[in-house]
Amino acid sequence: MSDLPRNAVTRTAKLATLPLGLAGRATVGLGKRVVGAPAAAVASELQTRTAEQIFKVLGELKGGAMKFGQALSVFEAALPEELAGPYRGALTKLQESAPALPASTVHKVMAQSFGPDWRERFQSFDDTPAAAASIGQVHRAVWSDGRAVAVKVQYPGAGKALVADLNQLARISRLFGILVPGMDVKSLLTELKERIAEELDYAAEAENQRAYAAGYADEPGILVPDVVAQQGTVLVTEWIDGIPLSKIIADGTAEQRNEAGRLLLGFLFSGPGIVGLLHADPHPGNFRLIPVEGADAEEGPWRLGVLDFGAVNRLPGGMPEAIGTAIGYALRDDADEVVRILSGEGFVRPGITMEPQEALDYLAPLLDPLRGEIFTYSRAWLRDQGSHLSGRGNPAASVGRRFNLPPAYMLIHRVSMGTLGILCQLGSTVAVREVLGPCLPGLDLDA
Repeated sequence: MSDLPRNAVTRTAKLATLPLGLAGRATVGLGKRVVGAPAAAVASELQTRTAEQIFKVLGELKGGAMKFGQALSVFEAALPEELAGPYRGALTKLQESAPALPASTVHKVMAQSFGPDWRERFQSFDDTPAAAASIGQVHRAVWSDGRAVAVKVQYPGAGKALVADLNQLARISRLFGILVPGMDVKSLLTELKERIAEELDYAAEAENQRAYAAGYADEPGILVPDVVAQQGTVLVTEWIDGIPLSKIIADGTAEQRNEAGRLLLGFLFSGPGIVGLLHADPHPGNFRLIPVEGADAEEGPWRLGVLDFGAVNRLPGGMPEAIGTAIGYALRDDADEVVRILSGEGFVRPGITMEPQEALDYLAPLLDPLRGEIFTYSRAWLRDQGSHLSGRGNPAASVGRRFNLPPAYMLIHRVSMGTLGILCQLGSTVAVREVLGPCLPGLDLDA
């Protein structure tokens, strides 16, 4: 593979194998049922094979297909356990890896960005990528001054592939209902498509990362690697080691899970107040748990290493005060004030009828983490919330359909839901009030 599969026909044909493959497996499953195979066994086999094919195709194509898969991965915790099991391994692979570009293609991109003498900038450059993801891959190298660096190389043709993939995925979006029941997949694809230009702009990403590195330089629990150089479709930053959050999710200790959750929650929601930016790509592949110098890797203390600043929400005034104010009223069971604020922000459209108490009852379970001094996130809790918010025949679900998501809150909502998914995957116990209180203007937890 010399670069991303750019031919539209080739990529469309690969994505078309998803619904065709699903139909074929359903037919085979029906045949097995006819000859007497147990229904549960047939269903489990179909789910497993469907997951394998979906994530194999998404991962092979990289581009928008893999980007979409990464976005889905944080919602794995909301799936019933009998469904989540077959998907978990495939989702983890999407967070961290993809088929690599050959060295000759990487060298060509480096020469186009830094010139034919690009190797003079490095003491060494490893042609084997350390990580490969949706729109680029990372190589480990040593900069001319001796610093270990990460060299992020964008795949040739990434832009066209992203657009083509997301358009095609939108046409078959109903297929993904088997992965995340109740999720508005089409809206997620639309939002990903709107961020394409920003994520492809490595110069903008470098500026975002510089802002974060400066803003968090004195924060002992957060490490943002410095930008070393950026030209064309190549970004060079300082290298950081650490344990990927996907590994912590898989087999981390209780201490690692709790601290990873605390640091992640604090970082994501403090960004708007510290640097005026919200990191808008919260999936486990973008974070590392790093022992502080001299500390034990399993016992800590730790820092959270943060990668990939291509997708951000610009919030120069910090998080909207309306969020904190509405949460405060909701915790005090003041339904009238909650609906007044939500209506003013556009969450309830003019002409839509919504009783204040039914709105508060709908939102109440999501406030569980803020009701006590500490809260333990879990897959079971998240599944309960999913059932409450979107379950068929559930009266609360009809309330949810009357809510509107204003464009200004689109990325805030995505980050909030993504963070929730990761915390439940981790099973973290966190002092949520202590962490979020300073991050949400207008939130008075003592009132």
